[in-house]
Amino acid sequence: MLFDTLGKKPTEGAEVLFDGTNLDGWVNRDGEAAEWLVKDGAMEVVPGTGAIVSQYTFRDCYLHLEFMCSDMPDATGQKKSNSGVFLQNRYEIQVLDSYGWDVPGTGDCSAIYNHHAPLANACKPALEWQTYDIFFRAARFAPGRKKIENARVTMFHNGVLVHNNVEQWCKTSGNPPASDGWDTKPGPLLLQDHRDVLWFRNIWLEPLPEQGSSDYPPK
Repeated sequence: MLFDTLGKKPTEGAEVLFDGTNLDGWVNRDGEAAEWLVKDGAMEVVPGTGAIVSQYTFRDCYLHLEFMCSDMPDATGQKKSNSGVFLQNRYEIQVLDSYGWDVPGTGDCSAIYNHHAPLANACKPALEWQTYDIFFRAARFAPGRKKIENARVTMFHNGVLVHNNVEQWCKTSGNPPASDGWDTKPGPLLLQDHRDVLWFRNIWLEPLPEQGSSDYPPK
């Protein structure tokens, strides 16, 4: 572990997406009120109610999020406490109970789904709170919507580096079909209902500048 961010408080200037009290900043994919439960400071996936989407949208950011998988000892593979965190509703970071698996793959916990396997398996056991700390750099476009740079992700799972500035060239395969993977606009955070019970809490996002100052010395 490089650092422990469990329970980390929002940074100055961060946008708090979920503070443990309500789902006022979230809707379902149809824009209607989110139907997940809120109890004990966490949001609980209600299987069958659908994904929820933040009303706040973003480009470059640092995202902090905590989650807990349910205990499903008889389940295997993708049926083992499955969910996903979709950056800009375009790029899925897999959530799964992959604890103890020797070689994590592109469909396991903290993978960029079907694209990049994590560098290490940093999963904790089911029913323990875990952290994702994600540094996201959105795709870049020239005038006329011509993409000139792919999105990039650096990510820590429970304080362990699992993605080191990886390049994400298209939307992930689990992404909703209606989403435009190369839209130049900011996008929301989507949390997936994969019909398993999981919990999320302490979700906040710090917008990051798209470039540094070109002045020297800085003014």
